[in-house]
Amino acid sequence: MNIRKRRSDRSGRPSLLSPGRPSVAGGEERRRFWAAIAAGMASEDAAIEAGVSPPVGTRWFRKAGGMPPAMFGCSARPLSGRYLSFAEREEIALLRVQGYSMQEVARRLGRAASTISRELRRNAATRSGGLAYRATTAQWHAERAARRPKLAKLAQNAILRAYVEDRLAGVVVAPNGAPVPGPAVPWKGRRHGPRQDRRWAQAWSPEQIARRLSVDFPEDETMRISHEAIYQALFVHARGALRRELAAYLRTGRVLRMPRARTHRRGKAFISPEIMISQRPAEAADRAMPGHWEGDLILGLGSSAIGTLVERTTRFTLLLHLPRMTGHGHEARVKNGPALAGHGAEAVRDAITRTIITLPEQLRRSLTWDQGAEMAQHARLKIDAGVQVYFCDPHSPWQRGTNENTNGLLRQYFPKGTDLSVHSAEEVAAVAAALNARPRKTLDWKTPAEALDQLSR
Repeated sequence: MNIRKRRSDRSGRPSLLSPGRPSVAGGEERRRFWAAIAAGMASEDAAIEAGVSPPVGTRWFRKAGGMPPAMFGCSARPLSGRYLSFAEREEIALLRVQGYSMQEVARRLGRAASTISRELRRNAATRSGGLAYRATTAQWHAERAARRPKLAKLAQNAILRAYVEDRLAGVVVAPNGAPVPGPAVPWKGRRHGPRQDRRWAQAWSPEQIARRLSVDFPEDETMRISHEAIYQALFVHARGALRRELAAYLRTGRVLRMPRARTHRRGKAFISPEIMISQRPAEAADRAMPGHWEGDLILGLGSSAIGTLVERTTRFTLLLHLPRMTGHGHEARVKNGPALAGHGAEAVRDAITRTIITLPEQLRRSLTWDQGAEMAQHARLKIDAGVQVYFCDPHSPWQRGTNENTNGLLRQYFPKGTDLSVHSAEEVAAVAAALNARPRKTLDWKTPAEALDQLSR
């Protein structure tokens, strides 16, 4: 009995088990997407740049662990001319619909007829049982066939994989060999985003593991791996070599790779060049004129905080009482609403205004702060308190050296790891008075209160 075969059997392609539909974008869109990611764009913006929807870009980024696939990386070589491009496949589909023969299509594209023949057979759409040719489906089949089936080194070498996993998540033990349990730290995804709190473990870094292999196995060349390969095994879903939960043992706790260019664009939206510390008057730098202040927050347990203001010339200190707002710890914070912990932008603005407005106008010349979100309403502060606000460069605490030194002195009264919200406004004011009554070497052993009183006469 003759069984009539379907035309699709001639494609020479093995049957696909539930292949799903072709992807919404081809290689060119993905290449533009990863180029935008490398330039520092967020996933949603990079997706729009590539011509796809933002959810698709987010899915690409998370599926790849934040790391561009090798074929879409910036260092990837362009496709060789021996491979058909998507534009050529579109041309093939159009010419075939118009009834041109394979030989004529090959002549028009400058390709060999055998190339067109193989393309029409191998990459055709076969779901209907025929050999219908569509450019998007053909491009999808070509990209699937081009994937490398090579397994990761950690997936092949069980001994090496066990060595890496043991040092990534090794248990902390006492000198007698007994395991030491760590603290139970709750993970708040809202605070940390795509990362978790670090685990209580040995937590060797991937670079430490990679470098130690040559020490522990000097003669065994199979026990070698780069730290980048370990990161890829943790972040990239398709690798499947290391357990994904091991990423929480990294010192950052990240479960996605953070593109380096993106970290360079972490500037605050409310900061502009004209209010950077480089634009601060020269009289503030030489401390010749009083009235220039430096400010910051000291943080305590449970996101409690106290604000500090220090005058640069006299080291006179004002402390800001920042009590928690009603509902803290009991109610969920409203999106874009006030920070219930008490040191949001509105609370800090009001506290600075209440405190500094009591000073004479000549003692309210400028205020220098770091680039914290608590100063997002600096423009309103300038109007209410009559003080010009300047911001330090990122990661430059020495630009507020006076304030940093004072914060160190304040830790005598407000130790780290304690709840600062238990102190009343009167207690905070008493600490400020005690600090301003201490003689200072830099003031020729005068107190900050005496130095300020002498200059403000």
